[in-house]
Amino acid sequence: MKRIILLILICLMLGGCAKMGLNKKVLMVIAPKNFKDEEYFIPKEIFEDNGIQVTTTSSNERATSVYGKDVKVDLLLNDADTNYDAVVFIGGPGATVYYNDTKAINLAKSFYREAKVVSAICLAPVILANAGLLTGREATVFTSEASKLTARKAIYTGNKVTADGLIITANGPSAAKEFANKIVEVLSK
Repeated sequence: MKRIILLILICLMLGGCAKMGLNKKVLMVIAPKNFKDEEYFIPKEIFEDNGIQVTTTSSNERATSVYGKDVKVDLLLNDADTNYDAVVFIGGPGATVYYNDTKAINLAKSFYREAKVVSAICLAPVILANAGLLTGREATVFTSEASKLTARKAIYTGNKVTADGLIITANGPSAAKEFANKIVEVLSK
């Protein structure tokens, strides 16, 4: 209780709690069609609630979720770079368009080389596997894609969320909240 009161006092002295955020930036990669709603909107809200600036990228200027929600992206994937603290690849059936997409794979590799958080949920961990980032690492994915991870020498855990260093993977929509909170936790270190 004392810690909460202290945080509130600090917050008020700084002129507002929004200034108490992590001051981090996250790049969220969504498919142009059929990205999974929960895997995008829940983490986005959690990131923003923690003061993390979110930039959404896709291969098209507009993207449509599995449930038909339209999103205007902030940045085209071709223009994306590593000027962020983390990259988050969102799953859903549409994520398969990035399985062998050179830009998506190179983006993941670049974040990894710069020792930044590289994360993916649902089907999207296959992108990381195809980028060669999961070799010898623990990871999880939607169960239908487990063989794609193990074929690339990943150690499939089957857990809802798996963190191996700066690589964070999750297995689907029910893990969205835990996935986002794990990313926030790693970014806050």
